[in-house]
Amino acid sequence: MPLDRTSAFYEENAETYANRARSLPKQRLDAFLAGLAPGAAILELGCGGGQDSAYMLSKGFDVTPTDGSAELARQAEMLIGRPVRVMLFQELDADSAFDGVWAQASLLHVSRPELPDVFARIRRALRTGGIIHATFKAGDAEGHDGFGRYYNYPSAEWLSKLLTKVGWRNIAISESDGGGYDGKPTHWLTVSAER
Repeated sequence: MPLDRTSAFYEENAETYANRARSLPKQRLDAFLAGLAPGAAILELGCGGGQDSAYMLSKGFDVTPTDGSAELARQAEMLIGRPVRVMLFQELDADSAFDGVWAQASLLHVSRPELPDVFARIRRALRTGGIIHATFKAGDAEGHDGFGRYYNYPSAEWLSKLLTKVGWRNIAISESDGGGYDGKPTHWLTVSAER
């Protein structure tokens, strides 16, 4: 996670961040889960407070939650009652182990130069036909928010080219307006693609 200010924010604000009022992205979760077989193996990258993992577990899926922040992982463990692996995206080293990857508002912290490798690692971690869901704050240049957190702020076109280049298929990117933890209006990109 670039760079240290992003990691420091989540370590120092883990309890507040994990327990904030956040509406579950239920529509997106249900659409993602509908593309998987019952009980499918899902890797959640950047599980935050664990709410999405809890929902997927409640639906009978085999979820492996991960987060780059040890403090956030602890918060998530309290909610879901199972271990959360502390892992940076760049440390993902699985091969054909998952049917789906859920990365809601997490890969947006990966530096632009590291993103191709991270997407290649995710692709390798999926079984053939496996799917990814990821969301990004849209923009044209990387930068930081008011909390000092790094964002890669991609455009839909930039993301689409990157995903195509590293071998993803059936890429779909939708755009929507919403908000984020900072309370500011945010233009979001929602990506789905298949290995």
